[in-house]
This record gives sequence, structure tokens and C-alpha cells, in this order.
Amino acid sequence: MFVAPSEPASIGWKGIGTGPEQGAMRRRFLVDSFAEGGAVVRGADAHHLARVLRARPGQVFELSDGTSVWLAKVSRVERDRVEFLLIEPAAASELPLDVTVLLSIFRFARLEWALEKATELGAGVVWPMAAARSERALVEAAPKRTARWEKIVHEAAEQSRRVAPPRILEPARPADAFRETAAEVKLLLSERRDAPPIEHFRPSVRPGSVALAFGPEGGWVGAGLAAARGAGASRNSTQCCDMIAEGPRMSVSGLTITVTG
Repeated sequence: MFVAPSEPASIGWKGIGTGPEQGAMRRRFLVDSFAEGGAVVRGADAHHLARVLRARPGQVFELSDGTSVWLAKVSRVERDRVEFLLIEPAAASELPLDVTVLLSIFRFARLEWALEKATELGAGVVWPMAAARSERALVEAAPKRTARWEKIVHEAAEQSRRVAPPRILEPARPADAFRETAAEVKLLLSERRDAPPIEHFRPSVRPGSVALAFGPEGGWVGAGLAAARGAGASRNSTQCCDMIAEGPRMSVSGLTITVTG
């Protein structure tokens, strides 16, 4: 089912928290795995711990392996790795539904800001799309940006205390993304005044997964609209999706409230 709400409510989901009140909480870092009562932080995170935070043995931080979160005590600090001993499980909060963001490719500075905000607000998957109005040069350069984008969502996930960062899929055509997205509800978001506001979206049965589709600057045309129809759009719901980069931030939070509130 595709519907096209507009004017999403700019209300943040407080389950993760990104505001000033988080400042007193322990820093959280992502690790590959927990093993034998311990874990190791490597790479850029290890450098940040050792050189910026000046971590010392005995200090306590939070670690996540993508599934669970533990309080852990620093046991050894080296140049490119920091070793920890696990203490006890810690509270972990994530969105109460799976959110996929289908994000048309537009200017990278704005797109990367959107990636950061979508991560902070709980998206589980981000799928860049080469829409008809996406600039060709940006589409061609997008596959080379994957490593940078993964770093952005990794850092955003740690700062917003996520259990895991979202997965970033390889860029695809809208037709492929719409067809292969298995979300129970798919929303084509629009700024048009005649589209139903997102706060009016009230499914009869609470879905377990939702996909949010954002078009390029200038909106959807041609094949993008046809792909939406082919994925189940009703005749009145295939309006253009020309949300600017702020769309993911506003819509993920607003949708969570309307679907689960």
C-alpha cells in the first residue's frame, strides 16, 4: 500500500534521545562482537578513545555489538585498539517498528545530513535511489561514496546511542527499490497541500515495518511514479515526492508517533 502524506510533524522520538539531556550519559561505541567476557574497539573509534577522550584503564563506557548493549570497563589502551571487560547488560532502546528510507540521490552535502538525521531517528535501512531528476554526475559518483556514508551513519549511531547503525544499500533505480522493499506499509511523501498530512495516517492494524520514499529536488516524474504504482500505489497517492533534505528527520519521527502512538 502506498499513500502520500505531507506536512510531517516535526516531533522527535524520545526513545533514543539526541538532545542536551544525553550529555550526562556514558559514551557508546560500536564493536564487531563480544567474546569471552570482553570486546575490542579498533580504528577511528580507538583513536578517539585514546587520543581525544584519553581513556584510561578502569573507565566505564557502553558498547554495542549491534544486538545488545553492555557496560564495559577499559582494561588496556593501545594506539590502534582499546580493550574492554564486560560488566553487565545495559538498557537499549530502538524504534518499535522497522523503518526503511528510500532516499533519492541529490546534492551530497544535503544527502549526508539526511543520512545523519535518519540514523539518529531510528531508520534501519537507507536505500539511495537514482531517480529521473537525480543529477547524472551525482548518480555516477554515489557508489564511490558508500564507505563515507557508512562512516557517517556509524558515527551518528554512536552519538545518538543506537544499538546499530542503519544498513546502506547499493544505489538502485526507483523501480527496483520499490519492487524489492518488503515493508508492510510504503509511504510516498510529498509537500503538496492536497496530500493527506502524515498525522492523519492511522493504519487499522499496527504495521511492523514501514518504507518512506523521498524524491529528488524537483519531485518524481515518469518512471518513478510508474514504479510507485507498480508497487501498489492507489490512483490518488502517486503525487510527487519533492521533500527537501529535512524530510527524513521530520518524517521518521512523525511517522513513529502516528503509527505507534
